[in-house]
Amino acid sequence: MAKPISPDLIFHLAGVADPSLSPDGSTLIFSKSEIDQETMQGQSKLTKMNLEDGEISPFTQGPKDSMPKHSPDGESVAFLRADAKQRRQLWLIPTRGGEARQLTKVPGGLSDFSWAPDSVRIAFIADVDPDPLPDDHDPIKDPRTKVVRRIRYRFDTLGWLGDKHRHLFVMGLQDSEPSQLTDGDWDDASPAWSPDGKNIAFVSSRTEDHEFTMCSELYVISSKGGKPQLRSNGLRSVAAACWSPDGTKLLTIGSEDPQIASGTQGCLYILNNGRAPKAITDDSIKPTAGFGPIIPAPQIGWTASGQIYFIGESKGETFLYSIHESGSDLKKITGGSMLITQVSFDAEMSHAVIASASPTSVGDLHSLEIRTKKLNKLTAFNREFFATHPPAAWEKFVQTRGKIKIESRLFFPPDFSPKKRYPLILDIHGGPHGVFYDSFVLWNQVWATHGYLVLCVNPRGSTTYGSDFVKSVLADWGGEDFKDIMGAVDEVCSRSYVDKKRLGVHGYSYGGFMTSWVVGHDTRFKAACVGAPCIDLPSFYGTSDIGVPFGEIQWGGTRFENYEGYLKHSPLTYVENVKTPVLLLHGEADHRCNIEQSEQYFLALKRLGKEVEFVRFPGCSHLFLRFGHPKLRQEYLQRTLDWFNKYLGS
Repeated sequence: MAKPISPDLIFHLAGVADPSLSPDGSTLIFSKSEIDQETMQGQSKLTKMNLEDGEISPFTQGPKDSMPKHSPDGESVAFLRADAKQRRQLWLIPTRGGEARQLTKVPGGLSDFSWAPDSVRIAFIADVDPDPLPDDHDPIKDPRTKVVRRIRYRFDTLGWLGDKHRHLFVMGLQDSEPSQLTDGDWDDASPAWSPDGKNIAFVSSRTEDHEFTMCSELYVISSKGGKPQLRSNGLRSVAAACWSPDGTKLLTIGSEDPQIASGTQGCLYILNNGRAPKAITDDSIKPTAGFGPIIPAPQIGWTASGQIYFIGESKGETFLYSIHESGSDLKKITGGSMLITQVSFDAEMSHAVIASASPTSVGDLHSLEIRTKKLNKLTAFNREFFATHPPAAWEKFVQTRGKIKIESRLFFPPDFSPKKRYPLILDIHGGPHGVFYDSFVLWNQVWATHGYLVLCVNPRGSTTYGSDFVKSVLADWGGEDFKDIMGAVDEVCSRSYVDKKRLGVHGYSYGGFMTSWVVGHDTRFKAACVGAPCIDLPSFYGTSDIGVPFGEIQWGGTRFENYEGYLKHSPLTYVENVKTPVLLLHGEADHRCNIEQSEQYFLALKRLGKEVEFVRFPGCSHLFLRFGHPKLRQEYLQRTLDWFNKYLGS
């Protein structure tokens, strides 16, 4: 008998990620993660799969192993393993199996790494702290003050930075200590070796205004050290680096627009030394750029014949694309109705393995024969769970407002009948340059399979729909984006099976902003769950880790230049209009949307006699729904479900 997907699903699901295909295409190494319910800790181990017979076997013992990468000669696999202080260090293990050995013991831990073509050197990115605390430091006996000298002194999920910076290192497999190649008052990322092993390309932010803007550049440095050379002159921001097979050109994901970061709605650019960057894609496709420095950009392939393979996103769907380096012959290799997050190629780039999720799968690995486009599912670790807990059915629909098309997704309760009437939950994504993909969203599935219709709208400001669509939200939060969302609500509420008297709304981050904006401007909703919101734009500007570079673009200048505009677009300004019972949920270690945002909203609602409850999640960052303690992630899901059940009743 089918059962609803309950908030404890995170304890029953296995995650797969980080596929690394051996150069000859015969072997796959990937990370498999699960929650250990006894310790309540996430466990991640590397797993090996023989692609000829499909045999799966453990490769490492964990408990926190990730990011495996085969050496170019196929003899070794390097990977990251957390040490006793949860700092990720570089380890090495033979491909045939055996004992892993630790390569690095860097005080700040690693965030990314790349093999040299000779398979005997590795470049990596690690934190450099000019004033590190000793490992045996006792804060009770020896409390230390913290000194702030720059705007970006902290970063959500990473925590306190102070004067630390991420820099580039190189280490030989037989070396006892790595060599540091870069330094300075900036951060470096995404190392990529040239085919001859003489140079390393990397991403950095070295302009004079790098503290106040979202700028970044691509540089090249000798693998022996020296002065980095700028290669992305003409681009305002970049993400990722890939060399042409002959080493004469570079490829990056970039943006010329100071209002749109490369990771938000970039294009592929060819960088030919001494020439202006050349875009080979347009804004109809968003190349996937990761979420640095937390999640590296996925691999990009470039063949000797000039074919480039990359993951791209368009209208809430993702595809593996191919395009010629000239900008011609763009093709979809595979994808659609799924979210492809990672890809790994063999040496010939004739085969690949992709990691993807869909509305009916939390995530699996697939092998791909690139020439024939034949796709073969490799993993199904969650088959038994979904056999008894089927995901919700869903549909997509498009509305037109003026000349703009707004796409939405609607999820249905089990055994849905159009002759019945159901409560509706509106879910609003973060960003504002987030997007609802064709993918598995935990809370949407929990609510839908417990008897709710769930509506997910991609209003203007959402990414993957082009640069004009992305920019149309700037200086207009709560304007046309709000009308887009309410237009979709009106459309769904016109259907006979929607109970218009039982409407709920949820959102997280910008979605939390919009949820609080909705209940301040529309009294139809009988329950609201507001997650980690941005409530008061003037104070967000001064308390968020990205308040200055993000806020000045989003809200039309500095707080000092546009204070009245900041207030006009703040949900706190309209708190007296709220009639909806509000549940606030916020991590206490959130540096992106500081918890003071929820504190202000709670106090205002409570003082005005509104119905409100405030749930604080200890030690949780802005990304805790993905990386946080499993018990607290479960509790977030359970509390939202209970709140909707209380006021809407499924």
